[in-house]
Amino acid sequence: MTGVPRFFGAVEAGGTKFVVAIGDDRGQILAQERFPTADPNTTLAAAQRCLRRHADAWGPLAAIGVASFGPVELDKSSARHGFIGRTPKAGWSGTDIAGAFATTFRCPVGFDLDVNAAALAEHRWGAARDADNLVYLTIGTGIGGGVLVDGVPIRGLMHPEVGHIYPRRHPLDVGFDGVCPFHGDCLEDLASGPAIVARTGVSLQQLGAAHPQWDIEADYLGQLCAQLVVTVSPQRIVMGGGVMSQSRLLPLIRERVRHWLGGYIDRGEILTGLDHYVVAPGLGEDAGIRGALILAQDAAATLA
Repeated sequence: MTGVPRFFGAVEAGGTKFVVAIGDDRGQILAQERFPTADPNTTLAAAQRCLRRHADAWGPLAAIGVASFGPVELDKSSARHGFIGRTPKAGWSGTDIAGAFATTFRCPVGFDLDVNAAALAEHRWGAARDADNLVYLTIGTGIGGGVLVDGVPIRGLMHPEVGHIYPRRHPLDVGFDGVCPFHGDCLEDLASGPAIVARTGVSLQQLGAAHPQWDIEADYLGQLCAQLVVTVSPQRIVMGGGVMSQSRLLPLIRERVRHWLGGYIDRGEILTGLDHYVVAPGLGEDAGIRGALILAQDAAATLA
């Protein structure tokens, strides 16, 4: 870090809302705005206006970080790097989201999946500062997971899409058709925010504690965590997103994690320490936008 203060743009592009912010070298958010996600042209233009307005107030942007809902193309050798892929979000498939900011602002743009960015932020500043191998899950409009190994997001064919694995159907949920246009039985089909509304007519927070949806939701998310334990073997699982804002859900999920692992994982973290193993985000709703700020800082550092 030089003696001259630098300012960074940060964009958390979510399926329900966009968050646009200006931050500094210390990772502090100096100003931010939130607005609903509409069609790509309208939404990206609004985000660009926000960044321009805040840059005029604070100073030129050294770089911009974009943390986007997925799937996204992360292969920098691909002509479609920075694009959104075949997403269930209507109208957004094939959107060049990173390029929209690079063209307008003519500065480096760091780009990654929103849950990868949130995982980076929780690792640096939040609930996983002592865990280099972790998973950050978001349960909201969709279901996604960012996986860090040795502090770095997994790269491969693309990025993990944990929301589209197939759980066992809950006995009380046999007749539900699901909401994912690609599958019919994946986790996003069955446990996302829209799935809860499609099944019950209301959001989870509007349902009484005795409603069976609480047990259905906890069981599906418990299955997800258990599968991550036996496949990725993270040191911590951080669970965020709008559905997880209901505090009574997390203890129910932990019970189902223990159930689905069936005593096979003989580790204290699972047997007696789930309260510290499957946790809420330390940064709350700011994990994604703080992660986008890390992407901007890293993009600027490549030019240093």
